[in-house]
Amino acid sequence: MLGADFSLEWGEVHALLGENGAGKSTLMNVLAGFYTADAGVLEVDGAAARFETPSAAADAGIGMVHQHFKLVGPLSVLENLRLACARRAGWRGKAEALRAMEALGQELGFRLDPAARVDEMAVSDQQKLEIMKVLLAGARILILDEPTAVLTEQEAQAALGLARKLAKSGRAVVLITHKLRDVLGFSDKVTVMRAGRTVIDGAPSGGMDAVSLSEAMVGSAPVMEAARMAEGRRLKPDRLKVTQLAAPASAHGVALREISVSVAGGEIFGVAGIGGNGQAELVEALVGVRPLSGGAVWFDGAEMPASPEARRERGLRYIPADRMGMGLFGALPLNVNIALPRLLGAAPERQWLVTKGWMNGLAREAIAQFEVAGAHVDLPVRLLSGGNAQKLMLAREFTEGMAILIAHSPTRGLDIRAVQAVQARLRAAAEAGCAVLLISEDLDEIMQLSDRVAVMSHGRLSPPEPVAAVDRARIGRLMLEMH
Repeated sequence: MLGADFSLEWGEVHALLGENGAGKSTLMNVLAGFYTADAGVLEVDGAAARFETPSAAADAGIGMVHQHFKLVGPLSVLENLRLACARRAGWRGKAEALRAMEALGQELGFRLDPAARVDEMAVSDQQKLEIMKVLLAGARILILDEPTAVLTEQEAQAALGLARKLAKSGRAVVLITHKLRDVLGFSDKVTVMRAGRTVIDGAPSGGMDAVSLSEAMVGSAPVMEAARMAEGRRLKPDRLKVTQLAAPASAHGVALREISVSVAGGEIFGVAGIGGNGQAELVEALVGVRPLSGGAVWFDGAEMPASPEARRERGLRYIPADRMGMGLFGALPLNVNIALPRLLGAAPERQWLVTKGWMNGLAREAIAQFEVAGAHVDLPVRLLSGGNAQKLMLAREFTEGMAILIAHSPTRGLDIRAVQAVQARLRAAAEAGCAVLLISEDLDEIMQLSDRVAVMSHGRLSPPEPVAAVDRARIGRLMLEMH
């Protein structure tokens, strides 16, 4: 990062834009004390500052909600808040912490179950918990990294409205986002970074438009692919078929109830819905990690085997919503992440001899074919940007024999160019005869990519309809009305 400038005023929502790897999160991590700058000046309220630790930044009233949350999964909501905030907030016991949590929840307009185990909560609720955590720790400057990436349109509007409310109360909010609508609709000023430099510095958002912002981000106006049209294409017979699927709820999850759906070869079937309505449970049931209480899953006319390894060998591939938590091993290098799935199952690709040269060859091919920028075979995956980590995930899953692809929020948190690359791969998979089940809380993505669409709510799936026959308003009503 070189030549990065950023200024923030009290009472404003300031959007920070840029492609993955442009330096946005790095710059904000310096402000939040996670990184230390090599050069330059940092000032808070006119006084020079240098934060060696996140705790030092928090003492100055700075809090950051990261795209990948900093929560302790096995602990409850209240336990996470006490662990993060008790010393700074001065709580003397559980009752005092609970009162503070409930009061803040009432102010913010949402409620979380204090006893809920965090790793069993919907991603959207985990994000709300992160916001509560930094506010209860006394943050006056709030940095939100991709705050709407995991939210539906309705939830996103509420989250951005909350950002405006916090700014009006005298705080300052930094909004790191790739969604131009978020910038134009909710921010006061916008700064754009490209290749580690600031190219637009604190311009009023009211004077900007989507075209000028896109050009500033990528250096030229992005070429948007036309939506894939199903009309006139011949689909293959159903490759994935689910009949009367039922599965019990986890401690704080949603039970699946009588879900029946089929996806043809060559089709992208979109599942829309508000997060936490059974999408994660459906994915787990299809992948084979959640036991069923009823129904069956069929592939090419035969019932799916029980284990995830056997389903993968039959051609099932999976892109999880949480790429770092569920899809990749962040501490391990690229070559190991690419090779691991090939060592599983009854007939692994390499059974007796696994060499580093073989793994390196797989990794180099993946890096080249999927254009994983800034990558080499020994790089720990956690050091990749979000977009490049997702490209690596696609490279690992899009291998020979792929017949069914389950993609859960595949473009969450990605910039314009990375979104285009991922969506192009999904279209190519369908056009090659794969059955693609796309589960996304981004309604624009569902409407643009899908041939048919259904809505998931309270563990049920609405009857599927051709995407050309429905509109956004109807899907929104289904999200709210289904029981």
